[in-house]
Amino acid sequence: MQRKYLRTQHLGRLATVRPDGTPQNNPVGFRIDDQGRILIGGADLGRSRKFKNVGTNPAVAFVVDDLASTHPWRPRMVEIRGRAEQLEDIEPFGPGYSREQLRITPERIIAFGIDPD
Repeated sequence: MQRKYLRTQHLGRLATVRPDGTPQNNPVGFRIDDQGRILIGGADLGRSRKFKNVGTNPAVAFVVDDLASTHPWRPRMVEIRGRAEQLEDIEPFGPGYSREQLRITPERIIAFGIDPD
């Protein structure tokens, strides 16, 4: 159910840990691969702080959420906690994306409101 929901979304928020231990949270474009891992892409991703943060501390949290309805109120969300790795020289998602990606391997998944029942 989580993969199905994630495949309908295109934007999430990635939290990484800076070298001084403080969190950093950024909106990011993403895809989900056939193994259920999250692939983060972006323009010039290899020069970004989030890419560098993963190089020093691979612990991340990734959140995707939206509102299925505002009346009645129906929020939906998936939070993925896990480890990220830096990938280089990868085929970009599309025009404007660089050849670097981050790949998140989930260790814990929390979901809410995505089950149609």
